[in-house]
Amino acid sequence: MSQRAAGPQLSDRQRLSWLRLIRTPNVGPATFRDLINRFGSAETALEMLPELMISGGARKSVRIPSMAEAEAELETARRAGARFVGIGEADYPPLMKSMDHPPPLLAVKGEGAVFRLPAVAIVGARNASLAGIKMARSLAAELGRDGYGIVSGLARGIDTAAHQGSLASGTIGVLAGGLDLPYPPDNAGLCNEIAERGGAIISEMPFGWQPRAQDFPRRNRLVAGAALGLVVVEAAQRSGSLISARLASEMGRLVFAVPGSPLDPRAAGANALLKDGATLVTEASDITGAIAPLVGSLMPRTAPFEEPPDFSATPPPGEHDRTRVIEALGPTPVAVDEIIRHTGLHPAQVFMVLLELDLAGRLERHAGGDVSLV
Repeated sequence: MSQRAAGPQLSDRQRLSWLRLIRTPNVGPATFRDLINRFGSAETALEMLPELMISGGARKSVRIPSMAEAEAELETARRAGARFVGIGEADYPPLMKSMDHPPPLLAVKGEGAVFRLPAVAIVGARNASLAGIKMARSLAAELGRDGYGIVSGLARGIDTAAHQGSLASGTIGVLAGGLDLPYPPDNAGLCNEIAERGGAIISEMPFGWQPRAQDFPRRNRLVAGAALGLVVVEAAQRSGSLISARLASEMGRLVFAVPGSPLDPRAAGANALLKDGATLVTEASDITGAIAPLVGSLMPRTAPFEEPPDFSATPPPGEHDRTRVIEALGPTPVAVDEIIRHTGLHPAQVFMVLLELDLAGRLERHAGGDVSLV
């Protein structure tokens, strides 16, 4: 039986509009948030998109998904036993709200109750050793018995072992592609078992989306963002698990690593993390001892919708204002505050010009909120 938490809910019409907006080319999580904050609703933002793209100098027209296409994706989700959960709704993973630019909509298959557990991410090598697999499964099982949910990326090796070890207690699998296209395909059965046993599978990508190489760092970001801390169990020197560890550290999450033999290349990345200050792990108590004091302060109790600021008294930017902002930009990332100081424009005017450029495909957003011209 589904255990959905009570709280704010999107209407069916809002959910369709949110889905259309986030599926529009050049609209990512940051742009989605800016559009909602500026126009108050996804419906109004959708109406304004063509004008904003033209103002930003779009070199070609961008096709906005139709209502029928959004309805079709919602129906695909329903047939798959899944649903779309919006940020601000009670079943949205609470820790993800504290990420920079959290995904506004997540496709979810399984129970929302698992999101309300304090969570630990366990990641590592796909070509893991038997000892590494045993360690990951054991850590996951013991953390589960201590009341923690386990988050991982459903890859072969360590990820799979972590999910298997926490099936009984609650695990969250994050996919790089569409919810209906588990990767690797041989983990499709594990995905179903996770959802059937009280866990959840999540993705921010459209149904039918085949994962590409550039989609896996996005998945790693969600793995890190959904947990209080991240544990690396075996990772080579150049590994996606180290990207996850870096992202976790940038988000203020705790980073842990299981030491390994210096003669085993699969342990080089984890050993390097330990040299850089990660907490050494040989048993689950090494993790819970560090994370338990943080649970109350870092686990949000509610997930309210963000109130948009009032820009009604601010005049819209003119062509001269757009020119000044574009002249302040270049290929090198720059802080938005610097652009505001340099141009002397009202922040709302600068944000609007950046939004127009973003929708036109002429702006790139970087970590920490910096921007550059494409």
